[in-house]
Amino acid sequence: MSEGTNARTHGWSALAALAGLGCIALLPSACGSKGKDQGIVMEIQPGEPGNPQGHCLIPQEAQLEDVSSPTTVVGTGTAASCTGDAFIAAVALGGVITFNCGPDPATVRLTKPAKVFNDKGPKIVIDGGGKVTLSGEGVTRILYMNTCDQAQVWTSSHCDNQETPQLTVQNLTFANGNSKNENPDDGGGAIYASGGRFKVINSRFMNNICTDSGPDLGGGAIRTFEQYNGLPVYVVNSTFGGSDGVGNVCSNGGALSSIGVSWTVLNTVISYNHAIGNGGNPAESGTPGGGSGGGIYNDGNTMTLTLCGVDMEYNQVNAYGSAIFFVSNDHTGNIVIDSSVITHNIGGSWYPTYPQISNHDDTPITVTNSTIQ
Repeated sequence: MSEGTNARTHGWSALAALAGLGCIALLPSACGSKGKDQGIVMEIQPGEPGNPQGHCLIPQEAQLEDVSSPTTVVGTGTAASCTGDAFIAAVALGGVITFNCGPDPATVRLTKPAKVFNDKGPKIVIDGGGKVTLSGEGVTRILYMNTCDQAQVWTSSHCDNQETPQLTVQNLTFANGNSKNENPDDGGGAIYASGGRFKVINSRFMNNICTDSGPDLGGGAIRTFEQYNGLPVYVVNSTFGGSDGVGNVCSNGGALSSIGVSWTVLNTVISYNHAIGNGGNPAESGTPGGGSGGGIYNDGNTMTLTLCGVDMEYNQVNAYGSAIFFVSNDHTGNIVIDSSVITHNIGGSWYPTYPQISNHDDTPITVTNSTIQ
């Protein structure tokens, strides 16, 4: 077993590996819900995020946000008080959100996504204190932000390029997210973030899934669009997958996926994620398409992918880019890799410059103090 996320796809051997880990959703009725496309639910154990070998400097704008004066505290001191409904209500109010779920690690279980309202900024910060897991329970995406979704309040006539909301998730674990029951074309098994600004700090993403096939559909953990003025999404000291059986899975971009977005990923682990589509983009005749970017899938025009202190290993694809798929359609994008390790990623083809990285021949790639093999 490698993916460990969907027994219908990957065989009954997944059951033995997950015995005793909680609800195993093989049928719509298995966990008390009908008519939903469910994934296996795993109880994720506590752990430290990030790459202990990563020592890259963190710019000021990518630092932790101040949560000393929260707008809303989810919970009243017990794990039972930290409910999915309480979390959804807190996100709807916006501002700074923290948790009081008792002294031990706690899991907040959701059956529908928490949604950001675009008029509740300018900053929305969600901080789990290193003890909270947000679980989609195999049926739902966990967090959704879209500045062009009028249902979430349309706050400007240029929703595709507005400065707020500025969403930060920090000191959290996102697990068992599944966006197939939302609009599956959106991707983003755990988080969908479009517009404003978005960053991730000190967080883990495990066993999140999105649509199984299709070109340009992706982001087992995170899918992003339309960041303000083309500024980057920061991912700092975080883990995506991290060990066999808890990786994130989607048609493309097992962990991260975007169109037209720049990323700066620092001191982070991206491993054991899977792009399970087939046929690439555009889809080959007779295929559904997809299967590119085992760890990261970037498509669009002018954009930069910056990796520093990043460990990318054992990601897997069916089509292109076992570690990274990066296609700049107008040939203006570039990749910068420093103090990183990209190795042992599995499958794929079209590697014109470096192994495990698919890109146009003329894409500038700057590599320093790194291992790519």
